[in-house]
Amino acid sequence: MNLLEQLAALGLTEYEAKVYLALLSEHPATGYQLSKSSGVPRSMVYEALGRLEARGAALKSEDEKATLYRPVSPAVLLDRYEREARERAASLRAELLPLYNQEESGRLWNFSGRREALAYAGELIDGVTRELMLVLTDADVAALRARLEAAHHRGISLGVILTGDAVFELGQVVRHPKRETELHRMVETLIVVADEREFLIASGHQLTSATVTTNPNMVLIARQFIWMELFAQRIFAHLGPDLLAQLSPEDRQVLH
Repeated sequence: MNLLEQLAALGLTEYEAKVYLALLSEHPATGYQLSKSSGVPRSMVYEALGRLEARGAALKSEDEKATLYRPVSPAVLLDRYEREARERAASLRAELLPLYNQEESGRLWNFSGRREALAYAGELIDGVTRELMLVLTDADVAALRARLEAAHHRGISLGVILTGDAVFELGQVVRHPKRETELHRMVETLIVVADEREFLIASGHQLTSATVTTNPNMVLIARQFIWMELFAQRIFAHLGPDLLAQLSPEDRQVLH
């Protein structure tokens, strides 16, 4: 996304964004100068400047010869947008949450997008009260580490299966054998089981498909899968070379 698109996401029109960007590198400036440097038609540049002034994004100074404009610092402007967004979100949260009825039908709900999956996982982690059981890739550890650390400090029990090489040492942690990870097609899989109540699974990093459910049977299966993997890896860690030698070559390959 380029700068014009990002400014448009904040609510600026195309002409306002072009004039503001021109102001950043050329100020103080007249409307005529800004029309030439921004590419905004002269008939529209003063309207754009007036809107920027109304938004608190530009300042003007009038004298006998000309009206000059300068931009408000990007730091000041973006701090204002950030503060207003937080205040708006807080107000909406207070008004919308009482309207929301938690879905407990046990249906499977599907959605797409890794960012959306991580956001949902973060909400599950923040709202948990007793236990989290997780399967995490390296990218998931990086994205969710702060929230998992906060959960750990709240006294939440963590059971974590790592499918990559990331370092994570909170709670009960095992590293899934790479060969088994490939066989189970878990290389890009995120799983979160929250309080034996809700279950999220997301697969794929570039193209992500995700499913969430409160279905007690599905939640039980997901939690049991992680619990058994944690248990099995603890047992495997204590197998000596004599016992490993008794396994078939295929089984030995899975454990390495």
